[in-house]
Amino acid sequence: MKTVVSPAKNNSIALLFADFKEITKARLAVSVVFSSIAGYLLGTTEIDFLSILLLAFGGYCMVGASNAYNQVIEKDLDALMNRTKNRPIPAGRISVNKAMIMAVVLTGIGLISLYVLNPKTAMFGAISIFLYTSVYTPLKTKTPLCVFVGAFPGAIPFMLGWVAATNDFGIEPGTLFMIQFFWQFPHFWALAWMLDEDYKKGGFKMLPTGKKDKGTALQIIMYTIWMIVVSVIPAFGFTGRLHLSVVAAVIVFLMGLVMLVYAFKLYEKRDNPSAKKLMLASVSYITLMQIVYVIDKFI
Repeated sequence: MKTVVSPAKNNSIALLFADFKEITKARLAVSVVFSSIAGYLLGTTEIDFLSILLLAFGGYCMVGASNAYNQVIEKDLDALMNRTKNRPIPAGRISVNKAMIMAVVLTGIGLISLYVLNPKTAMFGAISIFLYTSVYTPLKTKTPLCVFVGAFPGAIPFMLGWVAATNDFGIEPGTLFMIQFFWQFPHFWALAWMLDEDYKKGGFKMLPTGKKDKGTALQIIMYTIWMIVVSVIPAFGFTGRLHLSVVAAVIVFLMGLVMLVYAFKLYEKRDNPSAKKLMLASVSYITLMQIVYVIDKFI
């Protein structure tokens, strides 16, 4: 006898899946997985698809767990902000207990997946969750320095892929870490600039000066310059096995200059449209830069 699945059941499954994507911040998690795989491809001497699968699965679980913990901790603040008030917990679609169970399960299976790759990968994954949930999240309502702290777990994925491929931490993954570390500041401050009014409703202190002023824009410019410098350092031959050809370095440098132009435009205009353009440019930069690095290795 054929089993008929009711439309109501299909709809509830779809809603549950949508809430899972939202509580784990699927788009962010996928971008993290992309960075990790790029790092793996840069570090590996022989591509192993099972390792890539474990890294992708474990990486998604770890990011998803971090975001779930974050949304449990900030549930009351999320309810105050337009951007977050319809998230699963403040909207009442998922209880705090269910969200915590989800976060703990994701942490467990994520750590196991990364540990199967090697213990160092699991260790950095655990450090990332700890810093994000136990240091960055509580600091968001205390001090703008939270962004500096948050840049550490945010910069781990690119590096994590190399460690997953090599079971080693040295100058190469350290360089990958620094690229993504400096990138975090212009990217996130551009986003925080756009969402400043909403963040203030939740009591979050995200901009370095606390205002959408020239001081904040100037810091964005400075960190963008540092990001460009670190991004082309592998072309000079002192980052171990991490190499970058002159052509690739020029491409990366030019992409960085485009981002820097948008940073200067934000300094000049100090408005939300300029911040949005910089934020979008930063997303394009980090993705294209990683693609250039990987292509450059294999051609």
